[in-house]
Amino acid sequence: MATAKLYIYERCSTCRKAQQWLDANGVEYETASIRESPPDEEELERALATAGGNIRKIINTSSPDYRQAGLKDQLNDMSRAEVFSLLRSKGNLVKRPFLAAGETACAGFDLGAWKNALL
Repeated sequence: MATAKLYIYERCSTCRKAQQWLDANGVEYETASIRESPPDEEELERALATAGGNIRKIINTSSPDYRQAGLKDQLNDMSRAEVFSLLRSKGNLVKRPFLAAGETACAGFDLGAWKNALL
């Protein structure tokens, strides 16, 4: 398998936990800052598929930006393209850590999904 890409926020404890898990399992990966270099549209599409099509599962709903923008009420009326554009413009709205590995991508540290994607 090609090297996985892990999008992180350095001060995120869950991101550090995910890195420790990857290291312990011998997974090769490179990191990227989720805020400065968010996942691309293809990676977001793959994460959405992994999340069963539930757009809220790939969004960081605990982000201050999420609350300030009133996205809780707006998401139902937004197209997937609009949501992806927003996520690409504000990487901190993407649920982290975000893993892109091969044909799969996972938003958040869901151990079962990560094992399926990597092991």
